[in-house]
Amino acid sequence: MGTRAKRIYVCVLMLLVAVASGQDAKPQVKLIHAGRIVDVKEGKARSDQGILIRAGKIEAVGPYAEVSAQAPKDATSIDWTGLTVLPGLIDCHTHLLTNIAAEPEDSLFTQVAEMSTAERALMGAAMAREDLEAGITTVRDLGNAGLNGDVALRNAIREGWVIGPRMLVSTRAISAAGGQFGPIQTPAAKEIIAQEYVVISGAEEARRAVRDALYAGADVIKIIVNTGPRVLNVDEVRTIVEEAHRVHTKVAAHATDDFSVRVAAEAGVDSIEHGYVVSDEALQLMSKNGIFLVPTDGPLETYLDFSAKTPEERKEMEEGYKKLVAKNADRIQRARKAGVRIAAGSDMYIIYPGKTRGQASLTMLRAYRDSGMTPAEVIRAATSDAAELLGWQDRIGSIEKGRFADLIGVEGDPLTDITTLEHVKVVMKAGSEVKTK
Repeated sequence: MGTRAKRIYVCVLMLLVAVASGQDAKPQVKLIHAGRIVDVKEGKARSDQGILIRAGKIEAVGPYAEVSAQAPKDATSIDWTGLTVLPGLIDCHTHLLTNIAAEPEDSLFTQVAEMSTAERALMGAAMAREDLEAGITTVRDLGNAGLNGDVALRNAIREGWVIGPRMLVSTRAISAAGGQFGPIQTPAAKEIIAQEYVVISGAEEARRAVRDALYAGADVIKIIVNTGPRVLNVDEVRTIVEEAHRVHTKVAAHATDDFSVRVAAEAGVDSIEHGYVVSDEALQLMSKNGIFLVPTDGPLETYLDFSAKTPEERKEMEEGYKKLVAKNADRIQRARKAGVRIAAGSDMYIIYPGKTRGQASLTMLRAYRDSGMTPAEVIRAATSDAAELLGWQDRIGSIEKGRFADLIGVEGDPLTDITTLEHVKVVMKAGSEVKTK
């Protein structure tokens, strides 16, 4: 046999071995022994539990003795007996491709003007990893990502090129003239607006914008209902909702005042983002139409950490921020009383000194607690209820058979102290350990 023939023979043999190995390969099986597992739907914890994972999904969960009896002998054992285990957390309002310093000279406009979409996507990969390592295993990323950089990041995570949470993305937000920028007069500046927003005027442009977003790869449609006096009308928003819902896609509506909330609620959007000023009547309409509120609130200390540079400034600003926090808490309490469901969303896009993006995002949980929500309710807002808003309740948001093995472990009891979720010890996504003890 000649040298060339030998090489071909070896290559074919290696290929056959690889194929045979692939046919014989079994999905990896893991058995977790958890000290406690939180049933997020019931708001209760169960001790000495087991979770059997096969091919990245939960195959069985229950008392450890029962679950371990179902595990094959070659299953990989994971000892989380010193931890309380929960489903991975969900942030329903992120902007991973935006990271602005809390300085007057830094803004979204300057970031868009100075950074390419490729640079922002690479920055987004860093933010995504920080989210995942903090225990946020799924995000809904709502715009401010350049020309579809969020799609690129989502796809890169799916392909395993970079490490990050599961992502639903919106591509560019649909808005009235100018997007969320102030009045801009030059043609060059208007091109910058087009990188971040799809500006519409009228129902037909609204319909086209939805179709373009879906073509670009959107999983959810994001609309900016109001920016100052610029407000989309009910017909425009209704057309967006009808076109999105026609193909089973949800609509997230940025609406900050009562008028814009009413417009969005009347049109039948799926979630109101922010809703800082909202009447009881508008909340009743949201409840009637099954619309979630995503309150992008922070606790008092977060607002002060962002704004105050000196102890003197902190003292001067404290009273004003206390009023803001009380106002936010009042609208959450009124929303809950009206039957409006809450889904957690951080809206974190600013550099928080001393914290990763994920750690900064999770301060939202303290804000919900300070608004009167119980720890169990806060946990549901960041797990099972958030999953329902996303339409992924059959995939994530609870530790149940058939769900992805997206899991986190913390020390202590999050059902009595929600801040334990800001100090996650272990993180697993689809059965793969991202962060270990």
